[in-house]
Amino acid sequence: MAKVKRISRKINKNTEAFLIYLALLFLFFSMMKSLFAGAGAYVVFVLKMVGFILLSISAGALTLGIRNAIEYEDAVLAKAPKVPYKVLGSIILGVAVFYLAFIVGHKNIIISLFVGLIGTIGAIMYYGVDPLKDKLPDSTDVNPNVLLKNLQEAQKTLEKVKDENLKIHDMKLHKKVKTAIDKAQTILDNIAKDPKDVRMARKFLVVYLDGVANVASQYNKLDEDKIDDETKQRLYHLLDEVQEKFDKEMERLQSNDRFDLDVQIDTLREQIKN
Repeated sequence: MAKVKRISRKINKNTEAFLIYLALLFLFFSMMKSLFAGAGAYVVFVLKMVGFILLSISAGALTLGIRNAIEYEDAVLAKAPKVPYKVLGSIILGVAVFYLAFIVGHKNIIISLFVGLIGTIGAIMYYGVDPLKDKLPDSTDVNPNVLLKNLQEAQKTLEKVKDENLKIHDMKLHKKVKTAIDKAQTILDNIAKDPKDVRMARKFLVVYLDGVANVASQYNKLDEDKIDDETKQRLYHLLDEVQEKFDKEMERLQSNDRFDLDVQIDTLREQIKN
């Protein structure tokens, strides 16, 4: 799923198909019981294993769909998932429930169909459906697909800088890179909220972020203990310049926003006069 987001929400049990994994646990123990029940129970074991596989596929699809939905909600700009994993997982769950009831449990076909349908409907009601609508700007001034691509690439580069910064042990340099990262993230957030700024910030998106990423990556390829003080001072000074450049970039974007507001005020004033 294409998306632009600031901070990814950490995956926890609330973003997993927890109830289905719990059902898988019980089914697993039931399988093991059948396996050791004797030669005649091997067929039952195989039948239960098929149900286990169906439930596993359902749980995996639902979990992926839940994670995609969370990322979609967290994103300022995003495209709806191409594959409706939550709905797909819910349908597979219904199939698994029907199979376990009819084939494994030898229940009446009507009852089995009913509980299978209840399984699908219940999963959809509990986990919800997948996002259907793209979260893209309506403005005709900016191509939304180009905007999303530019922001995705910039966010990917920024994530690379974050990863490289985790490897930097020099605390002074680490803090300076961290400050630059925070400023860069603020700029990306501002562009996502006001897409027309993407034209003004094109150099920032293409040149500055890549430059910081390359410097951090090259630094980590060297042995920190063997980097002399003069080189470190140059790095400190470079990061100070980067921070100043990011501050000016943000100020430029905010000035553009104020200009747009002034234009709207003047336009409204003229409309009131007329």
